[in-house]
Amino acid sequence: MDILEPAIATRVIFSLGITNLMTGVLVLLSCRCIPGLRITGRLMKYRRYQRFYKYHCYYWWTFWASVMVHAIFAIAFIGIPF
Repeated sequence: MDILEPAIATRVIFSLGITNLMTGVLVLLSCRCIPGLRITGRLMKYRRYQRFYKYHCYYWWTFWASVMVHAIFAIAFIGIPF
């Protein structure tokens, strides 16, 4: 008996991969520390961006939690390829 059913594991891994991409973009767009994205520093004067930036730390937490669960599921389902 498999620990993870292939259909469910594939859906979870795919969903977490999409979550990784979306939260990665949110982190990138809300980070003012990346030198190549100087525009984010100029956006701070706008109220809308300030509301978006307010949740920057939560974007990081969601991103890393999603990456960790994604990695655990992928390793459990597919294994280590080396």
